[in-house]
Amino acid sequence: MITTNLEREMKVNTSRFGDISVEESLIITMPDGMIGFEDCKRFVVMHQDPDNPLKWFQSLDDGALAFPIINPWAFKRDYSLSISDADADFLHMDEDTPKIVFVVVTVPRNNPAAMTANLLGPIVINPLRKIGKQVVLSDERYTTRHGIMEEIHMRSNH
Repeated sequence: MITTNLEREMKVNTSRFGDISVEESLIITMPDGMIGFEDCKRFVVMHQDPDNPLKWFQSLDDGALAFPIINPWAFKRDYSLSISDADADFLHMDEDTPKIVFVVVTVPRNNPAAMTANLLGPIVINPLRKIGKQVVLSDERYTTRHGIMEEIHMRSNH
Protein backbone atom coordinates (compact mmCIF):
# COMPACT_ATOMS: atom_id res chain seq x y z
CA MET A 1 0.00 0.00 0.00
CA ILE A 2 1.37 3.40 -0.97
CA THR A 3 0.11 6.66 0.48
CA THR A 4 1.40 10.21 0.38
CA ASN A 5 0.75 13.19 2.62
CA LEU A 6 1.23 16.93 2.51
CA GLU A 7 4.71 16.80 4.09
CA ARG A 8 6.03 15.40 0.80
CA GLU A 9 6.57 12.03 2.35
CA MET A 10 5.64 8.65 0.98
CA LYS A 11 4.59 5.70 3.12
CA VAL A 12 5.29 2.23 1.74
CA ASN A 13 4.73 -1.21 3.20
CA THR A 14 7.82 -3.32 2.47
CA SER A 15 8.43 -7.00 3.11
CA ARG A 16 11.99 -6.39 4.37
CA PHE A 17 11.62 -3.19 6.43
CA GLY A 18 7.91 -3.13 7.28
CA ASP A 19 6.13 0.21 6.96
CA ILE A 20 8.55 2.98 5.97
CA SER A 21 8.17 6.71 5.43
CA VAL A 22 10.35 8.17 2.70
CA GLU A 23 10.94 11.86 2.18
CA GLU A 24 10.30 12.84 -1.42
CA SER A 25 13.81 14.32 -1.64
CA LEU A 26 15.30 10.83 -1.13
CA ILE A 27 13.35 9.15 -3.94
CA ILE A 28 15.44 8.11 -6.92
CA THR A 29 13.50 7.84 -10.17
CA MET A 30 14.62 5.08 -12.53
CA PRO A 31 12.64 5.81 -15.74
CA ASP A 32 13.70 2.47 -17.26
CA GLY A 33 13.43 0.55 -13.99
CA MET A 34 15.95 -2.15 -13.18
CA ILE A 35 16.81 -4.85 -15.70
CA GLY A 36 14.05 -7.43 -15.40
CA PHE A 37 11.94 -5.09 -13.23
CA GLU A 38 11.09 -2.34 -15.68
CA ASP A 39 7.73 -1.54 -14.00
CA CYS A 40 9.41 -0.37 -10.80
CA LYS A 41 10.42 3.26 -11.31
CA ARG A 42 10.90 4.71 -7.81
CA PHE A 43 13.53 3.58 -5.32
CA VAL A 44 15.20 4.64 -2.11
CA VAL A 45 18.56 3.60 -0.67
CA MET A 46 18.06 1.99 2.75
CA HIS A 47 20.84 1.63 5.33
CA GLN A 48 20.29 -1.01 8.01
CA ASP A 49 23.70 -0.53 9.62
CA PRO A 50 25.78 2.58 8.83
CA ASP A 51 29.00 0.57 9.35
CA ASN A 52 28.01 -2.10 6.83
CA PRO A 53 28.91 -1.29 3.21
CA LEU A 54 25.88 -3.29 2.03
CA LYS A 55 22.75 -1.23 1.54
CA TRP A 56 19.34 -1.92 0.00
CA PHE A 57 17.81 -0.41 -3.14
CA GLN A 58 14.18 -0.59 -2.05
CA SER A 59 11.46 -0.28 -4.66
CA LEU A 60 8.68 2.10 -3.71
CA ASP A 61 6.43 0.66 -6.42
CA ASP A 62 6.67 -2.93 -5.15
CA GLY A 63 7.33 -3.26 -1.42
CA ALA A 64 8.49 -6.86 -1.87
CA LEU A 65 11.37 -5.81 -4.17
CA ALA A 66 14.69 -4.73 -2.65
CA PHE A 67 18.14 -5.26 -4.15
CA PRO A 68 21.24 -5.58 -1.96
CA ILE A 69 23.75 -3.02 -3.28
CA ILE A 70 27.27 -1.84 -2.54
CA ASN A 71 29.57 0.93 -3.69
CA PRO A 72 31.94 -0.96 -6.04
CA TRP A 73 34.99 0.95 -4.77
CA ALA A 74 34.34 -0.44 -1.28
CA PHE A 75 35.85 -3.75 -2.43
CA LYS A 76 37.38 -3.07 -5.88
CA ARG A 77 39.45 0.09 -5.71
CA ASP A 78 40.49 -0.09 -9.38
CA TYR A 79 36.90 -0.30 -10.69
CA SER A 80 36.50 2.11 -13.57
CA LEU A 81 33.25 3.27 -15.03
CA SER A 82 32.84 4.54 -18.55
CA ILE A 83 29.23 5.14 -19.48
CA SER A 84 28.02 5.79 -23.00
CA ASP A 85 27.15 9.26 -24.24
CA ALA A 86 23.52 8.12 -24.56
CA ASP A 87 23.43 7.04 -20.89
CA ALA A 88 25.14 10.28 -19.82
CA ASP A 89 22.54 12.28 -21.77
CA PHE A 90 19.73 10.19 -20.26
CA LEU A 91 21.07 10.99 -16.77
CA HIS A 92 21.68 14.68 -17.62
CA MET A 93 25.36 14.23 -16.74
CA ASP A 94 28.60 15.67 -18.00
CA GLU A 95 32.12 15.11 -16.68
CA ASP A 96 31.54 17.63 -13.86
CA THR A 97 28.25 16.16 -12.62
CA PRO A 98 28.61 14.25 -9.35
CA LYS A 99 27.46 10.66 -9.54
CA ILE A 100 26.60 7.90 -7.12
CA VAL A 101 27.36 4.37 -8.23
CA PHE A 102 26.16 1.08 -6.76
CA VAL A 103 26.37 -2.50 -7.97
CA VAL A 104 23.80 -5.18 -7.23
CA VAL A 105 24.99 -7.95 -4.91
CA THR A 106 23.91 -11.59 -4.97
CA VAL A 107 24.22 -13.35 -1.62
CA PRO A 108 23.75 -17.13 -1.75
CA ARG A 109 21.54 -18.25 1.17
CA ASN A 110 23.72 -21.22 2.04
CA ASN A 111 27.08 -19.42 1.66
CA PRO A 112 27.10 -15.65 2.25
CA ALA A 113 30.89 -15.59 1.85
CA ALA A 114 30.35 -16.48 -1.83
CA MET A 115 28.51 -13.19 -2.49
CA THR A 116 29.10 -11.64 -5.88
CA ALA A 117 28.59 -8.23 -7.46
CA ASN A 118 27.33 -7.32 -10.91
CA LEU A 119 30.14 -5.05 -12.11
CA LEU A 120 28.77 -5.05 -15.70
CA GLY A 121 25.42 -3.52 -14.76
CA PRO A 122 26.04 -0.73 -12.25
CA ILE A 123 23.33 1.62 -11.04
CA VAL A 124 24.42 5.18 -11.84
CA ILE A 125 22.59 8.01 -10.09
CA ASN A 126 22.66 11.73 -10.76
CA PRO A 127 22.10 13.02 -7.20
CA LEU A 128 21.31 16.55 -8.41
CA ARG A 129 18.34 15.36 -10.46
CA LYS A 130 17.50 12.25 -8.38
CA ILE A 131 17.48 10.18 -11.57
CA GLY A 132 19.17 6.84 -12.05
CA LYS A 133 19.76 4.13 -14.60
CA GLN A 134 21.14 0.62 -14.52
CA VAL A 135 23.68 0.89 -17.30
CA VAL A 136 25.28 -1.97 -19.20
CA LEU A 137 29.03 -1.63 -19.59
CA SER A 138 31.03 -3.18 -22.39
CA ASP A 139 34.17 -3.80 -20.38
CA GLU A 140 35.70 -7.27 -20.68
CA ARG A 141 37.40 -6.94 -17.28
CA TYR A 142 34.09 -7.22 -15.46
CA THR A 143 31.45 -9.89 -14.99
CA THR A 144 27.95 -10.06 -13.58
CA ARG A 145 29.25 -12.32 -10.79
CA HIS A 146 32.45 -10.79 -9.46
CA GLY A 147 33.54 -12.38 -6.17
CA ILE A 148 33.49 -9.71 -3.45
CA MET A 149 35.26 -11.70 -0.73
CA GLU A 150 37.87 -12.93 -3.23
CA GLU A 151 38.60 -9.31 -4.15
CA ILE A 152 38.94 -8.30 -0.49
CA HIS A 153 41.18 -11.30 0.19
CA MET A 154 43.41 -10.47 -2.81
CA ARG A 155 43.67 -6.85 -1.67
CA SER A 156 44.61 -7.83 1.89
CA ASN A 157 47.40 -10.08 0.59
CA HIS A 158 49.10 -7.26 -1.32
